[in-house]
Amino acid sequence: MNAPAISVTALLALAATLGLLAQDAALAQNQEAKAGTKTSPAQHKPHRPGVKPAAKDRASKQNAPEQGATAAKSSTQEPDLAYGAFQRGYFFTAFAVATKRVEEKDDVSAMTLLGELYATGLGVPQNEAKAAEWYKFAAQRGDRNAMFALARFSLQGRAGPRDRDASAKWFAAAAKLGHPLAAYNLALLYMEGQLFPQNFGRAAELLRIASKAGNPEAQYALGTLYKEGRGVPKDMSEAVRLWSLASVADNTDAQVEYAIALYNGDGVAKNEGAAAALFRRAALRGSPIAQDRLARILATGRGAPANPVEATKWHLISKARGETNLELDDFVNNLDADTRAAGEKAAKPWLDVIKRRPS
Repeated sequence: MNAPAISVTALLALAATLGLLAQDAALAQNQEAKAGTKTSPAQHKPHRPGVKPAAKDRASKQNAPEQGATAAKSSTQEPDLAYGAFQRGYFFTAFAVATKRVEEKDDVSAMTLLGELYATGLGVPQNEAKAAEWYKFAAQRGDRNAMFALARFSLQGRAGPRDRDASAKWFAAAAKLGHPLAAYNLALLYMEGQLFPQNFGRAAELLRIASKAGNPEAQYALGTLYKEGRGVPKDMSEAVRLWSLASVADNTDAQVEYAIALYNGDGVAKNEGAAAALFRRAALRGSPIAQDRLARILATGRGAPANPVEATKWHLISKARGETNLELDDFVNNLDADTRAAGEKAAKPWLDVIKRRPS
């Protein structure tokens, strides 16, 4: 079972839904905030999309503090009561306390918090121009979260026209101060080679910063560079180590790569059973590559008990998603009519959903 050709070009194509487009899950509480309603902490967890535009938009505990500009701690040693109120969903209180801290202490993190409140419309009417002003005040005073927020604003065209040059500038400034998601996004720009000269070595350095902070997308991307030997020495063992870390955080692409390495014993001890379990997890999350690999396993009985009905199901699903496998075509065609019909029936709910999706 050979690994798919994961190129840097393909990796960049997936970057359309980067962490830079992340929005705090508190946006869902917008109407409640405007009405002065308190939301619970559980409803207010940060939201971070993954590399692929799929169901993998999930929160990362390791990176949650960097998801919004509000993550900055108070510039003094006092408890940050404004941010504490924000975390608990008391947005009016957060706004009032932050405003007071700015007026009395010129508090940088409070400026950033005001930017976030205006950007999301929590506790105050949404006003992206005011959000950008507060972010700039804080960024000019060295707040890396405000810099990251400005980079997102520039890239998304919020509070002004889209400006990739300005976005790159703010990503670079925030990354220099150790912001993990800024480092990740800046790394992608270096791999892309449009705003900066293409430099995989620099990209790897930046991805390493984000990887050490626990960002699974960066771990997956850096693992890909180690697999290909681009910007770093080729090292399959290091690639597998990084993919294993990202897999724990439910990065689907990393799960697929790690499973392939486990199945083949490439850079890690061979373990077909563990590989099959990972393929199943990624298949259930919609990865056509994982669906195809799982179908092979269930057809051959290597890594999991043979199950021709399930093999047929996953083959038909992966085929509908664009995977081609002539061997599995032959396998399904040679099954008896009842078994094949059972597999088609099992695949039908998935196929119906795929057909309804816009092309």
